This record gives sequence, C-alpha cells and structure tokens, in this order.
Amino acid sequence: MLKADGMPGSFDRGLGKTVDWWLVGCYFLLVLIGWVIIYASIHSTEPASIFDWSARSGKQAIWILTAVLLDVFILFVINPRLWEVLSPYAYIAVFFLLVLVIFVSKDVKGSHSWFELGPVKFQPAEISKITTSLVLATVMSKPTFRMTNRKHFLSVAAIVGLPMLAILGESETGSALVYVGFIFPLYREGLSGWWLFMLGMTILLFILTLVTSWWVSVAVLFAVCLVYIVQVLRTSRREEHALRRRAFFRTLLAFAAGVMVIFATGFVFEHVLQDHQRKRIEVLLGLKEDPAGVGYNVRQSMIAIGSGGFSGKGFLQGTQTTYGFVPEQSTDFIFCTVGEEWGFLGCLVVILLYVFLIWRILNDAERSREAFTRIYGYCLASCLFMHLFINIGMTIGLMPVIGIPLPLLSYGGSSLWAFSMMLFIFIALDRQEKKYF
Repeated sequence: MLKADGMPGSFDRGLGKTVDWWLVGCYFLLVLIGWVIIYASIHSTEPASIFDWSARSGKQAIWILTAVLLDVFILFVINPRLWEVLSPYAYIAVFFLLVLVIFVSKDVKGSHSWFELGPVKFQPAEISKITTSLVLATVMSKPTFRMTNRKHFLSVAAIVGLPMLAILGESETGSALVYVGFIFPLYREGLSGWWLFMLGMTILLFILTLVTSWWVSVAVLFAVCLVYIVQVLRTSRREEHALRRRAFFRTLLAFAAGVMVIFATGFVFEHVLQDHQRKRIEVLLGLKEDPAGVGYNVRQSMIAIGSGGFSGKGFLQGTQTTYGFVPEQSTDFIFCTVGEEWGFLGCLVVILLYVFLIWRILNDAERSREAFTRIYGYCLASCLFMHLFINIGMTIGLMPVIGIPLPLLSYGGSSLWAFSMMLFIFIALDRQEKKYF
C-alpha cells in the first residue's frame, strides 16, 4: 500500500481507526431528534403518523435517507483531494446561482432566494457556505499565504464578501449574517484581534446609539479608546516609540471609524433596513411593544419554552405546539418544541450535542497535519456555531427574528443536505489523513 503522499511502506488502517465515529454518531443523533421534533411540531394538523409521506415528517424522512446516501458517497466514493481542486469552479458556479436567483425566483415572504424545480425547492445560499469554506481553505492553505499581507487579506475578504453581498441582495439577512462567523477561522490563521474588537465595537455602538443617543455612544467610544492608550503606555517601555506611535495612530483611526458608525446608524436604520427588519430590532431592544404583530412569534416561543419547566410536558403533549400558536415551528422555531415537550433537560441535551459536535470538529482540525483540512474544519465549526447562536437566540428573544434554520434539526432539504455535505467532506478529509501511517 501507499501513503497519502505516495510513499510506500504503510498500510491502510481501516474504517475503525480512520473515521471519526463520534462525529458520525452525533450527526445521526441530531438528525433523528430533529425528525421526531418535526413530527411533534405538526402532528395535530398534518400527518396520521410520522411516516405520512404527504406531511413534513414524511418528507423529512425522505430528505434524511437521501442525505445518508450522499454522506456515504462523499465518504467512500469521492477522492477527498478533489474538493481542493474543484473548489474555485464550484465557488464561481454557486455565486452565479446566488445572483441568478434574485432575478428569476418568486417572492417568498420578501425574499428572492429559492429555485423551484417542480415540487422541489433549492436555496443556493445553503450550498454557498460549503463552496466559500472550500475556497478559503484552498487559498489560505498555500505555503506562501500570509494574513498580514495586504493582497492576501483582501483576497479572503472578497471570497467571503461577494456571496454575502449577493445573499443580502436576496433579502436573506439571516444567511448573510452567518458569513460574519468566517472571521473566526481567519483569526485562527493570523488575523489581528483588532478586527474582532472592531466588529464587536461596531455592533455595540449601533445598538447603543439606537437605545440611547449619539453623544452617549461617542462618550463610550472615547472611554474605550482612552483605556486602550493608557494600557499601551503602561505595558510598553519608554524606548518603544514606534509601538506607541502605531498604537496611537490605530486608536485614532478606530475612533474616527466609530464616530462614522454612530452617525451612520440613523441612516442605515431608516433607509437601508427594510420595514419588517426595523420593527423586529425595535421589539428586540424594547423600543416598541408589538405582542400581536412583529413580536408575536418570539412571545409565543418564549411561552412555549418557559411552560416546559424542568423536564417538559411530554412527547406530543405541548399545548403551544399542539394548537399551533408558534408559526414556523417546524423550521425557524423548532427549538421551542424541544423546550415545551422536553423542558430544560431536553434543551440542555440538544445544546450539549451541538457543543460536542463543534468541539470534536475543532479538535480534529487542530490535530490535522494538512492546513486545508484545519482551515475547512474551522469554517465548518464557525457556520454551525453561528446558526446555533442566532437560531436559539431568536427563539428566546435575544436575537431579532431573521429566519435561519437550526442545523440538522429544522425541516428542509436544502439545509439538511448542505450541512450533511459540509460535515462529511470534513470527515472524509480527516479520514484521508488518518488512513495511512
């Protein structure tokens, strides 16, 4: 047998030692939990049984079976090396679809993001997370790549920014927001922590300006910058004049950028955001009360989760679920079914499964010898984290309602296929490294 790099003298270690079965098992457990929850969320209105093929639970079963076949194909048939070779072409093709769907798709709740092929709907925004991750891994894994190089930095910014802008053009704010998570693999590969700080300050100043006033935001910004300068002066030596000048110049730029964000907040809020987006942010921040309108979904979701108590009302016993008080309960708000019927314990189990899944991906990525596998693993973990954080935050009133599925649990073929592909590409890459010794 040959090694992965073509060197003789090693043996195939077999499936038992090369496939991360903990990841595979966690994946199947989440998918099966999602299938059961989907049935629970619709059992009072649609199906006679969980296998009713005309209902969402039956359709999800079909999507699960096809996803498993896809997983097997990715893991055992496709050469993992092809993903790096084909990634630029796949990225360009999916970006073309992202732009095309804006002009040819129907308006679905204000969004132009779905291709309809007969009874099947396809959302290219889901697949774009895979192609963006693969291209980032391809570009950043080159031996000559340096995050501190301006051209290299601009190249990865464009790779992330182009599909993000196209998705914003589709009015899919939730899917576009997931792309913010790509800052974490960039940080892992050498991006300055200053960019994380700037992102956090931008969000803080935007919210603070909406909730209070512009002068309060300017005062907070000035205080933060002053604390940073004082800290630099205390920790640097007097001889390090270049360091102090650089820190002062960077702080000055940050202050100027922060002031621009503060005074642009009103314009962005009033003229860039759509009406329903403004209302959702106002309800989230407590600027307005609209329990029967924009705030209805979140209010009913929080009632459902809160009523579950410690151990839940029991399977198929949730009143909020049974009587359909929460809209989109099998998709965007599926987590509230977990809270109502399985209670705090059920929510904790589901969240811990996600935490374990993300931790295992990061652990395998860090142990990888190939930079491509490591970077792709961090991209995968970041996408899962952003979906988890936004979706659960949305159902408990900590995030605005922006329409984003819970990975592997929510109803829908596009999301299930995309995350299944994304995960098993990583498992296949990880297996390829472990296959020979």
